Amino acid sequence: MVRINKYLAQCNLGSRRSVEKLILDGKIRVNDKVDINLSLQIDPKIDVITYEGKKIIPKKENIYLMLNKPKKYLVTKKDDFDRRLIFDLLPDFGTNLFYIGRLDYMSEGLLLLTNDGDFAEKIIHPKYKLQKMYKVKIKGKITDENIEKLRKGIVLNGKKTKPAIIFVNSVKNSTTTLKITIFEGRKRQIRYMLKSVGSEVLELKRLQIGNVKLNKLPLGMWRMLKPSEVMSLLNTSKTNTKRK
Repeated sequence: MVRINKYLAQCNLGSRRSVEKLILDGKIRVNDKVDINLSLQIDPKIDVITYEGKKIIPKKENIYLMLNKPKKYLVTKKDDFDRRLIFDLLPDFGTNLFYIGRLDYMSEGLLLLTNDGDFAEKIIHPKYKLQKMYKVKIKGKITDENIEKLRKGIVLNGKKTKPAIIFVNSVKNSTTTLKITIFEGRKRQIRYMLKSVGSEVLELKRLQIGNVKLNKLPLGMWRMLKPSEVMSLLNTSKTNTKRK
């Protein structure tokens, strides 16, 4: 027996949180009946689980990959305005890949994709506090006082950000380059953090997630994660949870 949300994540339908939404929205049927109980125990050998009329079965192989996302590519599977998507840069693996976290349209850098819902949950969920490092170019200079504010955390939409690690990498002409490490993943978080102290972001690139680094992967290219990188991400999330 297994909980239905875990089973759906194992079947390549999405992360644990995303499949829970499908259950609560009544889009999952168990033996042709809707059941919104997230703790429902099912027997995959006996029970028939369907989504949009199709039987849900476990995936055959886990895929874990990194992509160096260029600017002006959307992190989504479809777009009403026919803009370029990250999936245009990837081959058809014959499985439902989904992205772990996002990068906005004008940002670039490291993006992880997988068909393993449990793995995605351990990387994306706030409780695991996985670090993400960015290189950020801003217009003009930033004061030591404002850097300290960002390090300690500032209030965005009524909620204080977690402490961040921030260093000035270089100051050239009318721009400053920062290295910023955060331990959460709110929407456009770094852009909003810097905007709150009067700094305009000109370029933003994610360099690292956990211990996995972008390194010299060319822009627009992808590669499979090494088994050691997958284990590193999982081990880091476990360690951070224990420290909570």
